[in-house]
Amino acid sequence: MQVPDQKTPRRSSPVDPVPSTRERDLESSLRPERLEDFLGQARIKDNLRVFMTAALQRGEPLDHVLLSGPPGLGKTTLAHIISNEMSASIVCTSGPILDKPAAIAGLLTNLGEGDVLFIDEIHRLSPVVEEYLYSAMEDYRIDIMIDSGPNARSVQISLPPFTLVGATTRKGLLTAPLRARFGIDFRYDYYTADVLKAIVIRSAGIMGVDISDDGADEIARRSRGTPRVANRLLRRTRDFADVQYGGRIDRTVADAALDALNVDDKGLDEMDIRVLQTLVEKFGGGPTGLQTLAVAVGEDAGTIEEVYEPFLIMEGFIQRTPRGRVVTPRAYRHLGLAPPGAPLPGLFADDRS
Repeated sequence: MQVPDQKTPRRSSPVDPVPSTRERDLESSLRPERLEDFLGQARIKDNLRVFMTAALQRGEPLDHVLLSGPPGLGKTTLAHIISNEMSASIVCTSGPILDKPAAIAGLLTNLGEGDVLFIDEIHRLSPVVEEYLYSAMEDYRIDIMIDSGPNARSVQISLPPFTLVGATTRKGLLTAPLRARFGIDFRYDYYTADVLKAIVIRSAGIMGVDISDDGADEIARRSRGTPRVANRLLRRTRDFADVQYGGRIDRTVADAALDALNVDDKGLDEMDIRVLQTLVEKFGGGPTGLQTLAVAVGEDAGTIEEVYEPFLIMEGFIQRTPRGRVVTPRAYRHLGLAPPGAPLPGLFADDRS
């Protein structure tokens, strides 16, 4: 892709979260900055490359982009890649922070032409703030009320063309008018183990970690199809390797470290197992409502629905029904239990033990 060599310096938004830990800095350093370095999500990459190339050829900003999918799959990373590829500045903020019209108006009026405004958790915007975005996205203008009572009047402010990139883990909570204003809509899929293995190897190289091919494969298999989880498990496995195994990560080291972290061979962690065990032991396998399940396991209902449930459904451990969550026979087998109605060994004539 042909882009100008000169880059516009990035600006930081006054509502940007301030990095406060070394872990956050390291995670940022592992993020690819160019589209060709972004691994996985081939369909999204191919289409986005076409859209960005066309916009650059026409000298226009990229159309507004909506990125949806489970957390940790690279939505924030792709927003920064878009700004890099378009040679634009990026301003980052989050839906819950923008609780008043003045907050979004301040951000919009300070954007330059072609800038990228990234709003994470855009489904959590307040309705009054969302109203401001409608005209900003569609007509590049906002109306601001001045004074109040009999002296109130509306002032229209023109905005330079910009690109809004919205990220959400719950696309269904977006209102129809807001969804309709995004010209580009991408849905993320979970990553395959092969792609996650390549991500682990790339991250290990950046971190200066000595890792074998089978060690990277073991971490990738247990990473829940999620790059953020893969990088987190790599960092923790590196700790075990440095302290107990001489610094090199192979399959044996990875297996021991991940077992210590309560991540089993299917990628299920302690909370995943607790959800399955609770459904089986307390509710007879279900069906069980989300709120009831959340209280029983001591976790927020939204976290279960957004973080744990998608992976458990994808792997075939639970099913979501109109009456609630139900565990599958595979979940019973994974817990070492016999599914309801399964024959017990040794009770039939053809059992030749």
